[in-house]
Amino acid sequence: MVATSFTGFADTKGSFFQALAKHQDREWFAAHKAEYEAGWASPMATLLAEAREALDGEYPDFELGAPKVFRIHRDVRFSADKSPYKPHASGALSLGHDKVKMDVAVALYLQVGTETFAGAGTYGMEAPALARFRAVVQSDRGEELTQLLRPLEKKGFTLESMGMLKKAPRGVDPGHPRVELLKRKGLVVVFPALAPEELTSRKALTTLVKHAKAAAPVVRWVARAVQD
Repeated sequence: MVATSFTGFADTKGSFFQALAKHQDREWFAAHKAEYEAGWASPMATLLAEAREALDGEYPDFELGAPKVFRIHRDVRFSADKSPYKPHASGALSLGHDKVKMDVAVALYLQVGTETFAGAGTYGMEAPALARFRAVVQSDRGEELTQLLRPLEKKGFTLESMGMLKKAPRGVDPGHPRVELLKRKGLVVVFPALAPEELTSRKALTTLVKHAKAAAPVVRWVARAVQD
C-alpha cells in the first residue's frame, strides 16, 4: 500500500540501486522487489501525490496529470546495453496528460538512485512544436522567457534539453540575443541538487515543491508557446 504522507526514501546513498547495478538479473530483483517498493517506489508515488496538490495553484491554465512512477524495467529493444533494470526510481507530474513522454511538459520530474536530480519543463519537442517554440522565442515575446530564466539561473538552476545544435538553426541570425535558447530542442529547468540528508525526510518534498514553484512560470511559458 502507498502511504498517505511522504516521510522520505530508504536511505541517502541509494544503496538498493548500487546493489542492483551489480546484480542485473531477474532472480536478484525478484528477491529484493519488496525492498524497492517499500523504500523507493511507494515513497515516490506519495511524494508526487503531495506535490501535485501543492503545485496545482501554480498552473491555473493547465490540469496536472496523475502522479506517474516510471517502470524500473529498461526498454532494451534498441539499446546495446541489455541491463534489464534502471539504477534509479523516477516519476513525474505532467501538464494535461496522464501519459508522460519526453515531449510532454512536466511540472516536476524526480529521479533518485545512483544519480539523483530533479527538474521541470519539456525535455524534447517534436518538429511542429519545436518550430512554434523557436518562432515565439525569436519574437518580442521571447524576452519574457529571458526575464523568467535570469533569476532562476542566479539561484543555481541550470538548463537542459534532449539535444542542442552547435550552430543557430537554419534561418536564424547567429547574432540573435536568444540564440542559445534557439539552439535547444527542448527546455528543462534543472533544480539545485538536493542535500543527501533531505532524501530521508519530508525536507525533500518541501525543497522540491519550492523549486518547482519557482520553475512553474517558465514551464507555463514554454507550454503556452508550443500550443500557440
